[in-house]
Amino acid sequence: MNKNIRLEEYAELILGAGINIQKGQKLFINTPMHAIEFIRMITKKAFEMGASDVLYNWSDDIITQTRYKNIDIKDLEKFPNWKVEQMEGLANEGAAFLSITSPDPELLKDIDPKKIATASKAGSIGLKNYRDKVMNDENSWCVVAVPSEKWASKVYPNKNKDESMGLLWEAILDMSRVELGRSIKNWDNHDKNLKSKVEVLNSKKFKKIHYKAEGTDLYVEMSPKQIWIAGAGETKGGVKFSPNIPTEEVFSMPRKYGVNGTLSSTMPLNYGGNLIEDFKLTFKDGKVIEFTAEKGYETLKALLETDEGAKYLGEIALVPDDSPISNTNTIFYNTLFDENASCHFAFGAAYKSCIEGGSVMTAKELDESGVNDSLVHVDFMVGSKTLSIDGIDEDGNRTPIFIDGNWAL
Repeated sequence: MNKNIRLEEYAELILGAGINIQKGQKLFINTPMHAIEFIRMITKKAFEMGASDVLYNWSDDIITQTRYKNIDIKDLEKFPNWKVEQMEGLANEGAAFLSITSPDPELLKDIDPKKIATASKAGSIGLKNYRDKVMNDENSWCVVAVPSEKWASKVYPNKNKDESMGLLWEAILDMSRVELGRSIKNWDNHDKNLKSKVEVLNSKKFKKIHYKAEGTDLYVEMSPKQIWIAGAGETKGGVKFSPNIPTEEVFSMPRKYGVNGTLSSTMPLNYGGNLIEDFKLTFKDGKVIEFTAEKGYETLKALLETDEGAKYLGEIALVPDDSPISNTNTIFYNTLFDENASCHFAFGAAYKSCIEGGSVMTAKELDESGVNDSLVHVDFMVGSKTLSIDGIDEDGNRTPIFIDGNWAL
């Protein structure tokens, strides 16, 4: 199939099943400059589908790198008020938010991790109200990918520039289930399959979940009010949307103070333009009390020191090893894809939608119910072909959830 035709189909999938743009609604897009051709396509289709306006936040890797190299760390401590007002204003107006991920996985490898951590924390503080709205599904939002040359060459190091870009585009479109005339139907069918697992897990209401693999022996307590979620969500106004394209995960939240044991990563984590690799965490009463990393130790340390909540987990997600992204046998150095190839957890904030009544609880009630709060939400991968996961009920009976990395339910 002609690439441009597939891109048109991809754009329609993003706006239809992802954002589900509504007539008269504004669309805000976070995007790198090199994605301009695709963003032009998205913009045209958004207006054709009834968007009242399309607004942008542009970025460029070289400019970002130059800024970090030259800026004083003190000037990264404050986040611009105009950006806060812009994002909160758009969220209050009911805008939809689209983010294009297209990273150079090692863009900031030579930058002081303290600078990156300072900027990240300032942004998280400044945009907390906006992010709370998004994480509470008050607005539709979606994260998708477009290739970059540096990213493609990292994923396919033995190919030339054109070949690696072509391969990464094909991978993105295939993993997003883009097929001429069938993309949205494919997505709807996939959504139904994911929700069949949700139904089983929500009926079981396991008290604890036990992870066991090489370097991992972890017990995760779950709230009796736990809610498992997958695929498409729904805004408070009743608009169906898909937060991630692609997605393969079924997720919930662990009880904040109920995680104990050891947990080892199985894929690199790209955080703030730096790779963290082969890291191991020790938890006691929910909190990371020890950690090691073969690469990116200082970056991991800065992440965990963002605030107190960053040392606790906010998400538990199940992804089978036998799944489309995993079956590519490719590390994408991009969380959108790697998290959907592997079981994962997230440091930091939990989604309030993962607990009954979470959207109307006070901060105190959320904490008492074991819902973690933080300025960050960062997924990291722990799945493998040897991972076993058991659900444990109130009487201590075990039910296999995963055997050898795949669903057993």
